[in-house]
Amino acid sequence: MFKTFKAIFKKTNKDLRNRVFYTIGALFIFALGNAITVPGMKAITSDLGFLELLNAMSGGGLKQFSIFALGVMPYITASIILQVLQMDLMGISYFQDLKEMGEEGRRKINKINRYLGIIFALVEGYIYSIMFIGKAGSPLEYAKISLILTAGTAFLLYLGDQITNKGIGNGISLIIMAGIINTVPKMIIDAFNATVLSASNTFVGILIFVIYLLIYIAIIIGIIYVDEAERRIPIQYSNRSAGTYQNANTSFLPLKINSASVMPVIFASAILAIPTTLTYFIKNEGFNLFVTKYLTTSTPIGFVVYILLIIAFTYGYTFVAAVNPEDISKNLNKQNGYIPGVRPGKETTKYISKVLGRITFMGALFIAVLAALPIVFSWVSNMPSNVTLGGTSILIVVGVLIETYKQLESSVASRAYRR
Repeated sequence: MFKTFKAIFKKTNKDLRNRVFYTIGALFIFALGNAITVPGMKAITSDLGFLELLNAMSGGGLKQFSIFALGVMPYITASIILQVLQMDLMGISYFQDLKEMGEEGRRKINKINRYLGIIFALVEGYIYSIMFIGKAGSPLEYAKISLILTAGTAFLLYLGDQITNKGIGNGISLIIMAGIINTVPKMIIDAFNATVLSASNTFVGILIFVIYLLIYIAIIIGIIYVDEAERRIPIQYSNRSAGTYQNANTSFLPLKINSASVMPVIFASAILAIPTTLTYFIKNEGFNLFVTKYLTTSTPIGFVVYILLIIAFTYGYTFVAAVNPEDISKNLNKQNGYIPGVRPGKETTKYISKVLGRITFMGALFIAVLAALPIVFSWVSNMPSNVTLGGTSILIVVGVLIETYKQLESSVASRAYRR
């Protein structure tokens, strides 16, 4: 790792160093804009509840009600919907054709994704303006705030493209990661204040704070371990010769334990957010009471519903979007590959589905535990609402950092090879 970072500062890698500095500069612009509050608005002091995850992804911008309060989440929502529309289950031929068109199809999908993301930003901005201003605002104020928030999202999409093209890593992912990291210093300071400065016994307070940090570090190590963990299925190819190596014609099909990453948490949060959002528009006491009792994560029933949704979406996203056993089986058959002891075709599909189902169960439990940690921590702790053991946010940060480091390492290696 240190060799990779050291290689960036070599004279021969000036272009790579410039790309790294460009990325850092772009993320600094994001952090700076996140501190600018929308004109006429104030920072939100109340608990955001189901919106805490979105607030973390926007770098605390939602609670600050900054010009980047929406972050890039409207774009992420649009991309999820387009992924669903491209599935065979939906039966929409236009999006399926785009998916099979290769690079040209990807460009069209990306264009649709951006337009749809801007529309979602406008709608979400209008909803947020009503939620946080209330009836005191006028239609003109709602429209002004919606346009400012939409413009902020549009700028972040542009900034993400610039990072991808001129910097290092995926721009959109890095913006989400930077937003989460942006909230960490304040969270650590608040945790220190709540445990050490506010404690009656200083030694006990320091001990609690150290334990808090150690648990956080343990969560990071666990996430890295699970994120890199995979089940390797041996694959043999009948048209390759073994050569001088006994297993030269053998390779592996890697199946990650956590193929769905953080998507199930986003799906589950979005589903639970719908009825809670409707309570701001439907002024019905019975409906509001039902949502408060059964569809909020602060109640035991709502918490169980949230966890079950995460597990269900983990299986759904893994088998439908992340890994398709039938497609893998077809590709193996085209390449004259096979799993030893398993017949090609339907038997291979069933075998991969069986293995994937078992490891996905472990991945689903892992994601559910990460999502449950902040909620349980808020129940048993008297710390401020922004001080959590948030596993979901760390999962995003670790995943993005690993992918960015791999790209950086690959760039350094390719430059060394060319020389």
